[in-house]
Amino acid sequence: MSTSFTRRSLFGLGAGALATTLAACGSDGGSGGGGQATGTGRTVRVWFMEGSISDAAIKHLTDEFAAKSPGNTLTVEIQPWEGVMSKLQTALSSGSESPDLVETGNTQSSAFSSVGAFMPVDDLYEELGGAKLIPSFVDAGSWDGVKYALPLYAGARGIYYRKDIFEAASIAEPKTLDEFADAVIQLTKTNPQNTPDFCGLYLAAGDEHSVGSLWFAGGGDWATKDGDKWTQQVTSPQSMDSIKRIKRLFTEATIYSVASQASQQSFDKFFNEGKVAVLIGTGNITGKIDQALWDENKVAVMPIPGLNPGEVGKSFSGGSTIAIAKNAQNPDLAKEALRVIFAPKFQELIAADGWVPGNTTYGDKIPGAFGEISATVVGNSKLTPNTPQWGVAEGKNLIQDFWTEIAQSDDLEAVAQKYGKQIEDALNS
Repeated sequence: MSTSFTRRSLFGLGAGALATTLAACGSDGGSGGGGQATGTGRTVRVWFMEGSISDAAIKHLTDEFAAKSPGNTLTVEIQPWEGVMSKLQTALSSGSESPDLVETGNTQSSAFSSVGAFMPVDDLYEELGGAKLIPSFVDAGSWDGVKYALPLYAGARGIYYRKDIFEAASIAEPKTLDEFADAVIQLTKTNPQNTPDFCGLYLAAGDEHSVGSLWFAGGGDWATKDGDKWTQQVTSPQSMDSIKRIKRLFTEATIYSVASQASQQSFDKFFNEGKVAVLIGTGNITGKIDQALWDENKVAVMPIPGLNPGEVGKSFSGGSTIAIAKNAQNPDLAKEALRVIFAPKFQELIAADGWVPGNTTYGDKIPGAFGEISATVVGNSKLTPNTPQWGVAEGKNLIQDFWTEIAQSDDLEAVAQKYGKQIEDALNS
């Protein structure tokens, strides 16, 4: 079958249509694997996402694979997050061009697992870590009781703050979410170190996971499921209270509410320069903060607080899973690559970059202060609705558009009603 597809979102195509496409293309070379190769001289292609896996970990993977599979090689192709769904639609549907192993975001896993884009890995589950693998991510990568994608890493979010700036303003570490909001707003108003272009908090509507973490911590939720029906919760009293708090932060605590993608990728630079007092980020931000600031005890980390003193707020648990493509050219070698990925050394290298590794046994290798709170943060993390249809909402940019309109609009109820309905429709489509 010829594999020529419109370059549109996977989720615009629809789960049923994609399943039909995958089934047809999977028959190109026989019973699976898109025409599987054998012998030596083969190349295993691995797709990792931009910013996920370090150069050191990639080198270890390629070297260790070559040692364990003489005569074969492994290549890693880095994919940008923007536009990846359209690219995956085309690649995974191809009987001849599909990569062998693919990383996908944990909220995207069920979209692929549910339509047959991945090969089952139940036979590898125990060998690669079993119950020690992040349970919620195993669930996200499973469909109808079959495991298709396994946890690569998790990145729940916490707070990094400049102790020196807080001390200059005589502000103590916040104990509740409202205290946190008051603190960063006060910092923005007072600018205690008289820094040009200063604000208390870096918060951009386009960074939906950081904004979403504050929303979860304040009691916000997207939707709940009763039987087969999803009901939006965006307009619930708890969600609206949380939205109002975030609107206050957009308006009074930050100058980055509608910042560009380029700005979002540089937010650690603003923190290092003292132009921002607080970042919300994952453990891998630790290494992007100037070492001198750590050495001089000018930086601290803490979980996002909850509504009451002593509570840890819920935060979004982002991260990725990894799977063998149904149309993989070298599924046997892809399994060998998975064995290297889930072996201790690679897992420790993931942890060294600040991620919670797929096998939680190696979580104690996360360096620095964030490593001390990572277990607490991950233990209090929360996922978006676990359904392939969540990808419909993401594919239509409903979440980013929602937060952007919240940042720019004064009629929060109208925005919540508008997007609550669209999200509910998407989840039930």
